[in-house]
Amino acid sequence: MNSVMENKPHLFTRIRERLRRLWGSVAPGPRAWRGAAWGVLLALAPILLVAAYNLFAPAGVARFATGTLLFLAAFALVGGLATLVWRTFKGLPAFYVWTLACAAATSGLLALYALPVLFGILAFVLGATVIASLLGASIAVLARGGWREATGRRRTIAVAGLALGAAGLLWGVAWLLDDGPPLASPPPVTAPAEPLDMPDPSQPGSYAMQTLFYGSGQDRHRAEYGAAVALITAPVDGSALVERWTGLRTSYWGFGPEALPRNGRVWYPEGTGPFPLVLIAHGNHAMEDFSDAGYAYLGQLLASRGFIAVSVDENFLNLSPFAEGVIIRTLQEENDLRAWLLLEHLRLWRDWNAAPDNPFYQKVDLDNVALIGHSRGGEAVAVAAAFNRLRYYPDDATVRFDYGFNIRSLVAIAPVDGQYKPAGRETALENVNYLVLHGAHDMDVVSFAGARQYARARFTEGGDWFKAGLYIYGANHGQFNSSWGRKDLFEPLMRVFNLGQLLPAEQQEQIAKVYISAFLETTLRGESGYLPLFRDHRRARRWLPDTTYISQYEDAGTQLVSAYQEDINLETTTLPGGRQAGENLTVWREQLVKAKWGDMDNHAVYLGWDADRTTTSRYTIRLPERGMMLTRDSNLVFALADANEDPAPETKDAGPKGEREPIDLTVELVDRAGEVARLPLSRFSFLQPQLEGRIGKAAFMSPLPVSEVVFQHFEFPLAAFVAENPAFDPAGLAQVRFVFDRTRTGVIALDDVGFRN
Repeated sequence: MNSVMENKPHLFTRIRERLRRLWGSVAPGPRAWRGAAWGVLLALAPILLVAAYNLFAPAGVARFATGTLLFLAAFALVGGLATLVWRTFKGLPAFYVWTLACAAATSGLLALYALPVLFGILAFVLGATVIASLLGASIAVLARGGWREATGRRRTIAVAGLALGAAGLLWGVAWLLDDGPPLASPPPVTAPAEPLDMPDPSQPGSYAMQTLFYGSGQDRHRAEYGAAVALITAPVDGSALVERWTGLRTSYWGFGPEALPRNGRVWYPEGTGPFPLVLIAHGNHAMEDFSDAGYAYLGQLLASRGFIAVSVDENFLNLSPFAEGVIIRTLQEENDLRAWLLLEHLRLWRDWNAAPDNPFYQKVDLDNVALIGHSRGGEAVAVAAAFNRLRYYPDDATVRFDYGFNIRSLVAIAPVDGQYKPAGRETALENVNYLVLHGAHDMDVVSFAGARQYARARFTEGGDWFKAGLYIYGANHGQFNSSWGRKDLFEPLMRVFNLGQLLPAEQQEQIAKVYISAFLETTLRGESGYLPLFRDHRRARRWLPDTTYISQYEDAGTQLVSAYQEDINLETTTLPGGRQAGENLTVWREQLVKAKWGDMDNHAVYLGWDADRTTTSRYTIRLPERGMMLTRDSNLVFALADANEDPAPETKDAGPKGEREPIDLTVELVDRAGEVARLPLSRFSFLQPQLEGRIGKAAFMSPLPVSEVVFQHFEFPLAAFVAENPAFDPAGLAQVRFVFDRTRTGVIALDDVGFRN
């Protein structure tokens, strides 16, 4: 054995020497390398010259010459910098270069998980590399007698490096452990509104509550779905709706996509019922860190108020770095499978409600069903509502659907949107109640993605359908699930995010309880007393934590005049026969509304004014002469948002004109007799400036904007205009004007102008 070990170095040495000699016999010499370089240069030159000619020649000879020189110089500079980096690294020891390469790979991997704070991740790894290099080099020089052997200059450099490295380490550790700057209060923009004369919907109801679990009875990791399960359920085959299910995932769970379990934890009221049914779908999280228990605060509340609430287990569809090779083989487009699985759970409940030997026999009100989803589950509930009305899976007609449940209501909590597109199209909702909640400080779904689904929800028949949205300052992604908590991603990524700005978890849960409970009471029980809450969040301020909210609302009784989705003509209204006109506006355009990340899948008109440059600016919508059945009991409704733009972008001296302030303007109505009635926007509310949610600890850490356009619902009873001018006739309303005379300068986005009777 010893002789073999002694011969190994000689063997490796011989192999290395032979490879070196082989390379030396075939490697190009200096003259060949120079020739190759000239060959590349001669090939590259005409490519660059032709490109420069086409780019700059139309501007004239002088500009062509200047542009070409700068163009070539830019590429030469890039090549020079790359050469400098190469020469620098070439002169470094191989071991240190290897460690730098490892640091670069670490940056790349972490950045893939946290692109919204890309620059923060790069700074984090770079800072750690520099500090560690200083400390490591200094300690190595000073240790083991190095102090005695070093020259005075090297001793000075080593001591300075040690001091800088130690100071950097202490500061870095303190910075990383700090949660970040606290939440700053945006300027107040609204006065208190009359509180609702209703019981607090977040308070427990009168029903005693019970809990049970149903599932496969074979779960390897959770007794509640294994030996302790109360109701055994059969698995379902979802293999047609998912790709890239790995063998490692199967080995962990003990099943594949062809045998998916139907597991659920149930909170239900004691009594004969029947009770409305509410399914809750969690989102994406580490699959080994189970998510379905995180909605107990909702399940318990709803059960006490007479709902059957079920948190559906879909953990086996979640992320698993181990089962997916970190990110190499993740499940693809699994949100349709999440949606389909919800419908398969509803199938169970329909069967149980009809089975005399089941504890839920005739206790389920299947005419009133709601789905609640968080994150990817928030998209899944919308997809489930769409699948529910189809006979075939949109991507494969060999998969048949036969559901047809009476899903009346959907709640999306910080949802994603567009991760699954049925037949390559966006998911559209029709004639279903929809509520979306989102936090301004969400560090996972950084944009208000649920506003996209909100914009696509339509009401094509009469009834009491409505949609509502709530944007919450200080709320993050994870605290809507008590198991996830403050950290929307994993450590050490969260050390770069600003956690100090977040609302306490109990406050974020309180917001969810108020809105979700009130929504279900309204849409499943017909309790209309809570409806004003969704049109104006201020009506519920005594139940809500003290933060800033922006609320959205539209119902089936709203007749839209201008929704800005129909064409590219700035003068036409959505409702045929109307016209739109602008006067003295510095900005007037219709566009796709941009988000922090992507867009809002919705168009609006952008209007800007500057009192320092023009006389009074206004935007007028002339109503069609027919088709509007208005009375003094009608309400003018519209959605407004601060665009946070420069109202005069074309001027060289344009720029900020002092601190941004809440926006006010005048709403004018003109009847066919020429009578004018005016009310300030602030009669309902000032317009909230964009809420800034800085997700990184430092401003430079995120390449994304810190705010985005979020529309705020406004409504004015026509009776209020009659009170301002008794001669004004609502039935003869001819024009709606937005007059920009109360705030000196600004740009707003306007959408969904219409009337509700």
